[in-house]
Amino acid sequence: MPSEQSPTPDRSVRFFGGPLDGRVQELTEAEPVPGTVVRHIHLHGGPKIETLYELGLTEHGWEYRLRAHETEPERDGLR
Repeated sequence: MPSEQSPTPDRSVRFFGGPLDGRVQELTEAEPVPGTVVRHIHLHGGPKIETLYELGLTEHGWEYRLRAHETEPERDGLR
């Protein structure tokens, strides 16, 4: 039986990688959908830092894994 301080295993999600690594939080009331991407934006005195996490379901439960930033393809000069 989980304590009041620990999230319910089937309704919690753990973050892996990036600034949220190790954080555990409750999922929203909506049904979780694998592949959902959340954006974490850290604002401070320097440049804005944006981190993307993708939701997945593993044998250990729900996880948000750090997602590589998508970059636009470099132009090769060919038409």
